[in-house]
Amino acid sequence: MKKISLLFLLLATASIQAIASPLNKLTILIAPGSLSENTVTILWSKLESNNIHLYNISINGRKFSSTTKTNFTFNNLSPNTWYTIKIVEKKSSYNNQAITGTIKFKTTARGKIYNILDFGAKNDSSFSNTHAIQAAIDACTEGGTVYIPKGIFVSGALFLKSNMTLYIEQGATLKGSTEIADYEPMILNRFEGWEMETYASLINAGRLNHNGVYNIRNLRITGGGTISGGGGKLGDAMIKAKGLRSRGRLICLMNCQDVCISNLTITEPPSWTIHYIYSNNITCHDLNINTFHIRNGDGIDPDSSTDAYIFNCTFDTGDDCIAIKSGKNPEGYYIAKPTQHVYITDCDFKRGHGISIGSEMSGGVSDVVVKDCKAGNLLHGFQIKGTKERGGYVKNITVINCQLLQITVFSAVNYNNDGKAAPEAPVFSNFTFKRLDLSKANTNNPVIDINGFSVPLHQLKNVIFENIVLPENAKVKLTEAQAVTFKNVTTVSGLKPGYIINNCSDIIN
Repeated sequence: MKKISLLFLLLATASIQAIASPLNKLTILIAPGSLSENTVTILWSKLESNNIHLYNISINGRKFSSTTKTNFTFNNLSPNTWYTIKIVEKKSSYNNQAITGTIKFKTTARGKIYNILDFGAKNDSSFSNTHAIQAAIDACTEGGTVYIPKGIFVSGALFLKSNMTLYIEQGATLKGSTEIADYEPMILNRFEGWEMETYASLINAGRLNHNGVYNIRNLRITGGGTISGGGGKLGDAMIKAKGLRSRGRLICLMNCQDVCISNLTITEPPSWTIHYIYSNNITCHDLNINTFHIRNGDGIDPDSSTDAYIFNCTFDTGDDCIAIKSGKNPEGYYIAKPTQHVYITDCDFKRGHGISIGSEMSGGVSDVVVKDCKAGNLLHGFQIKGTKERGGYVKNITVINCQLLQITVFSAVNYNNDGKAAPEAPVFSNFTFKRLDLSKANTNNPVIDINGFSVPLHQLKNVIFENIVLPENAKVKLTEAQAVTFKNVTTVSGLKPGYIINNCSDIIN
């Protein structure tokens, strides 16, 4: 098992007894792609309980800060310098011992800065900066930074490379052109589960190859500014010219490794916002994603990718806030690149369809953890969705310590179900939902509605609901399911919900 996958499992486990030896140690890792000459973001494990944890943080032996989250970003570090970070969990203990963790790292050497103004860029909404910004990217040496200063800089498709930072200053906006010619020629991509030619995205990194290696590494996109695409106007023009599935994304990573996208406002994509395919070690944190009026305006879509970390993000989207995917029907099934090890924590889902797995999940999805998140006015809350044509699997999903409005598992959807079927139906199994507040859910429909497949051996199985608070008069509906356990699942007043059970076995409620 790769080191980062092991660290994911250590972070994701629900019990500190299983993650470290000796038992009073926290496991800490550097968020992939986040280490630079002056910044780093770290993540650490958490002892699961109902208590709020307070973590004291020291750097090189000096008290630095405190947090109740399980992540922290250090800024204003010195280049090419060793640091030792220590985390002490103050409000928890194991056998009366403080729980601690330590990590040591060295920041990178100072790189050269390439200001786009020096390459002919202009803060002028009528001026196209595509060639100027791309020239700065092409000139950028290893470890360098392409710097976008305050102002609005209009551009078409840009293509990033390894070992660089794209830094969009606070007060700066990288604004996507609305002219489809600025996103040509078409490139090989994947959209809604199929590999196909699409328009380029505003920000592109890597070349798509499901049999290939990672061809972009060590990339950062950050700075405190804004990335604003061509929005619905651009998306509509692409649809008119080449069809619905021709649209590019706002940010698209293909066959990338060790990428960090952070500290930005991201808005106005032509379709999905951040999409990464066949990639590994991708971090998205401290992002404000606003796409509420965009058709298919998904927030973040990990697609046949491994070791993804999404935290401290705010979503106000026109579709799924996060949609975890792995290809569609026979193509996704036979490419067989699953999405694995997705860690989502401390996110605020204000509006949108919800946190989704699927519906394109034919390559498989496993080991997804959602923790310490809150949900506002979402259409579906947390949902797992597929069809019997998909094939593949969804397994080992944990949702814990969250506020949600609904939990659904769909085995049929009324969209994006064209094309041939995979050779077998999917399998949904091994889901855990613990310590969730669904008390504000709408009771017009079942608050928990889970469905397996009527195909023999493909019923949903091995699901645990524990310590769940539901609204009064809530209904729970189960269809084609096996081995589902409800433990301390009650309404606000302590009553049991109503259960609707169809073609199920081994249900404990």
